[in-house]
Amino acid sequence: MSATAPAVPNPLLIDIPEELTGPRVRARRYREGDGATVAAAVAESRDRLVAAAMPWVQEWDDPNQPTIFVRRAQAQWAAREGFLLGLWDRASDDFLGSSGVHRIDWSVPNVEIGYWLRSQYEGVGLMTEAVAMIAAFAFDALRAQRVRIRCDARNARSAAVPRRLGFVHEATLRNDARNADGTLRDTFEFGLTPEEFHAARAGPWRAILSC
Repeated sequence: MSATAPAVPNPLLIDIPEELTGPRVRARRYREGDGATVAAAVAESRDRLVAAAMPWVQEWDDPNQPTIFVRRAQAQWAAREGFLLGLWDRASDDFLGSSGVHRIDWSVPNVEIGYWLRSQYEGVGLMTEAVAMIAAFAFDALRAQRVRIRCDARNARSAAVPRRLGFVHEATLRNDARNADGTLRDTFEFGLTPEEFHAARAGPWRAILSC
C-alpha cells in the first residue's frame, strides 16, 4: 500500500517560480509581447503540428490569437489552473517551442505535461531537457504525486521524450481521439511517480537539474 502523501495547501498560496533553467534551455512564464514570436513558430511548424493531432493549431488562424494566447496563459497561471511555459535557447535566445503543466487535479495532485518543438530544433535533446525541468517543478513546487504525458501513438519523437526520461508506458488508449481528417487515433499514456522521480534525479537527470 502506498504511503499517504502530505496534504496540499491551497494552490493560491503556493509560490511558483516563473523561470526554470537547464544547461541549454530556459523555460519561463509567457509575457506581453511573446505572442508574435509564438505565432511565427506555429506557422513555421504548422504542417507537422496538424499531423501530430494538435487541434489548437487552428486557433492561430485568428489574427488576435497572439494577444489572446498570452493573456489566457497569464490568467491560468494566476488562478493556478495551469502553468504554460515558453522555451528559449540559453545561448541564442531563440524561441524553441512551448511546454507546461496542464489538467491539474489538486486533490491528488496529479498533472499532465504537454509540449511541442519548432521543427528546426528537433533531434538534439532540447525537449527532453525541458520536460525533465518541468517534471521536477511539478514534483517539487506543486507536490505532484503523479506526472503524466500523453501523445499520439504514431508520434515517435514525442513518445521518445518520456521513454528517455524513464516514464512508465502505462497504457495505449485505442480510438482515443480523432485526427484533423476525422480518422481515429490511439494515444500513449506515460506516468511518473515521486519515487521514480527521485531515483531519476539522483541518476540520469542529475546533469539537467544541477543548473
